[in-house]
Amino acid sequence: MATYIMLSTLTDEGRKTLKERPERLKAVNKEVEAMGARVVSQYAVLGGYDFVNIIEAPSNEVMSRVSIELGARGTIKVTTFPAMSIDAFIEMLEGTSTSGK
Repeated sequence: MATYIMLSTLTDEGRKTLKERPERLKAVNKEVEAMGARVVSQYAVLGGYDFVNIIEAPSNEVMSRVSIELGARGTIKVTTFPAMSIDAFIEMLEGTSTSGK
């Protein structure tokens, strides 16, 4: 599974929903799983984004679907980045990479 970093910002509608139903955060994680990905960890943050999510998905296509589906709801705006571990990055630089860790 590939790793992705998803940064999200709540819209006005999203803030209202979250205030009224904070448990919605965990329900969305289950919906992400139903789309074929898995939320590995999730953080609420201060600053330009409201949440940082570490997500595993089998492909860019699955992750694209997750991003589009969540963003289309109108409650969040998402920015998604593919990521690799530092070990995999070093292996790639050394030319010894044998997998997409």
